[in-house]
Amino acid sequence: MWLYSPTFIFVAVLSYGVSALAQSDLKQSSAHFSFVRQFSSAQDVKRDHPIIDKTLDIVAGPKDEVPVTDVLHNPRVVASDGQGRVFVLDGGSPAIHVFDFARGKYSLLQDDRMQSPAGLTADRSGNVYVTDNNSRSILIYDSRGKFSRELMKRRGEESYFEGPRGIVIHETSGLLYVCDAPRNMVIILDKRGRVLGHIGKRGGGRGPGEFRNPVQVAVTNDEVIVLDAGNSRLQIFDLQGHFRRETSVIDADAQSGLAADQDGNIYLSDGAVGQIEVSGRDGRPAFRFGETGENESQFSRPTGLSISSGCLFVVDTGNRRVQEFRIGGNSCP
Repeated sequence: MWLYSPTFIFVAVLSYGVSALAQSDLKQSSAHFSFVRQFSSAQDVKRDHPIIDKTLDIVAGPKDEVPVTDVLHNPRVVASDGQGRVFVLDGGSPAIHVFDFARGKYSLLQDDRMQSPAGLTADRSGNVYVTDNNSRSILIYDSRGKFSRELMKRRGEESYFEGPRGIVIHETSGLLYVCDAPRNMVIILDKRGRVLGHIGKRGGGRGPGEFRNPVQVAVTNDEVIVLDAGNSRLQIFDLQGHFRRETSVIDADAQSGLAADQDGNIYLSDGAVGQIEVSGRDGRPAFRFGETGENESQFSRPTGLSISSGCLFVVDTGNRRVQEFRIGGNSCP
């Protein structure tokens, strides 16, 4: 079990109130992000590729009893494989919307096994990993949208998890990090589903390496960031689960989205004010991005976040869409 007490605690207390950030910081944010596109339906994929005159539905199992459409209704979670495909979990139906901008196709990933999806991530091979609250397991689908296998589902209806939610994969090591919110733990797995360790303890706590309702997780090159919603903080660990530091995030809650770029910058959505908060690797606030509204670069109740190949994806839940931004001088697939 990877659970250690640190020899010292580095605490960076951070308040994300708008008044704490200078106007120069707000102006800097507009230069740091470049709007790429917004999308909410199959038509938005086909607009980029006018020669495509139809969409492709991926169906891994019969789902006739569940009405789904090619339009986002209540988007919550987003992920990308870094190859031009974006996956969106819509709270309105147990299905994953697949926007393939590289090929100009829209797909719908459905499966009888997927009944209450809560989180998802994707690797660069196009495999999609979905946490499902009903089965309390991780469902894996290949790049064609076909069911591959199920992790952590044991005898009968038993499962290792109580309520898996946020999930992320560390591409280099292949390690999976899964928030099991009811158990107040983050589970560390390999791709075969073997438990390598965990962070946290049953019953939760307020100390370093302890959680109260961990809901989201993100990774950088060498660190794991966990949104500890019940304690209103972010906790940062090394890849093996050793505590490094924590940062207070007063405005964060269970609906906030979390992402991190390869430079260690941390992105957190604030649905109350319609902004994305960015802090540096040292925990200090860098700037806020966006404002409440329905135009491009404006948000209404932003939730899920994902960063892939130099691009930031923001689930703009209140506007029923996803917005994509280029970070700095990066180019997006």
